Amino acid sequence: MHHKSRHPHNGRVRRTIGILLSALVVLGYLSPPAMFLRELPPSITLALGQEALVNGGFPLSVSVKEGDVQALSSLDEQLGGVRLKAGSQGKSTATINLFGLLPLKDLEIDVQDDLWLYPGGQAVGVALYTQGVLVVGTSDLSGVEGQSPARLAGLKAGDLITQINGETLQGTAQLQNIVASSGEKALPLTVKRGDSLLTLTLSPKRDRQSGLYRIGAWVRDSTAGVGTLSFYGKVQRQDEPAPQGITYGALGHAITDSDTQQILTVGRGEIMLADVVDVRKGKRGVPGELKGSFLREHRVLGNIALNNTFGIYGPLTAPPPHPLYPDGLPIGRKDAVHTGPATILSTVDAEGMKEYDVEIVEVNRQTTPTPRSMVLKVTDPELLEKTGGIIQGMSGSPIIQDGRLIGAVTHVYVNDPTMGYGLFIEWMLAQK
Repeated sequence: MHHKSRHPHNGRVRRTIGILLSALVVLGYLSPPAMFLRELPPSITLALGQEALVNGGFPLSVSVKEGDVQALSSLDEQLGGVRLKAGSQGKSTATINLFGLLPLKDLEIDVQDDLWLYPGGQAVGVALYTQGVLVVGTSDLSGVEGQSPARLAGLKAGDLITQINGETLQGTAQLQNIVASSGEKALPLTVKRGDSLLTLTLSPKRDRQSGLYRIGAWVRDSTAGVGTLSFYGKVQRQDEPAPQGITYGALGHAITDSDTQQILTVGRGEIMLADVVDVRKGKRGVPGELKGSFLREHRVLGNIALNNTFGIYGPLTAPPPHPLYPDGLPIGRKDAVHTGPATILSTVDAEGMKEYDVEIVEVNRQTTPTPRSMVLKVTDPELLEKTGGIIQGMSGSPIIQDGRLIGAVTHVYVNDPTMGYGLFIEWMLAQK
């Protein structure tokens, strides 16, 4: 009896075909059109008159359907994409098609009314007083039994003491007076730790060396520094005056305690016009810094009502006239921000506010408020000569692209001062 033997070549062919098909699937999944479809949000928002490019690349194409309101118009169709311009307020739908025939995904485009703001760019001094007293660290007292009363009570660095002995705590001087008058009496504390409220009991002890009653903790109730105003005012149209109670945003990041990195809770605070008196240029690995003077002149612009991850905010009671954009600028919605040329407004010396060239080298498509929306590179020779790039104190500098206010500078790259991060203006406006 004879048996047919399987040819080994057939098995190798099938394995090779399987590997090739798997590779094609992977390549298809990783192809730019496939990645475009996966990353495309269900909707985008544009400001009135703003342009945006929706480009999936071949073999995808984009077609625009009219909604109840004609909101978009095609300027110039490209292979696999279309440039859109928001023509009127309302909603429209764009459809992503395969080879122009098979619809794959719909994209809703929401056109918002045009919002005008005054860009910032002014150097401002910031003075903030905490709501309570921040514990920076604990320390032992002098003497044989000199363990820190604060540590024994359970206090930790970063804790915010809001009440002591039933009294709302306003500052360190009040804390010292209460401790001095209470002696070794046990004092109830209300402490905020993160999002939790704790009740602790602290018993001050006499320090052998000074003879004073102490709690054995380093505490802080205020901070001050220099930053940049990002935006102010609400101008719905170019010819409309700003209303009373103008609001502002500045810094693009939170004011934190230098020792604990805790975001400081606002008790009260002010922003003031500042004069830049010195500049320390940024170098690789060593961030530069603007040094300003503002407390002596005390030219108050407004109060601080909010301090969070996206900056500081509050009412601006004395809005300064804008030297470069006296009529304000329309905002640019995040979905139309793109890589390419842009400018920032900053005050880095006694010559006052100037507009400097930058390049947006990366845009992160964010659907919820998150810091670091874009990456910038300073290209302006004058700014590079003055500061070395983006330095401390320039945080909050407004970013302008295509004639629109699109965001603010937030942080510098420590290892490359010519680079920095930016935050979408929409995220800043959402915090007020």
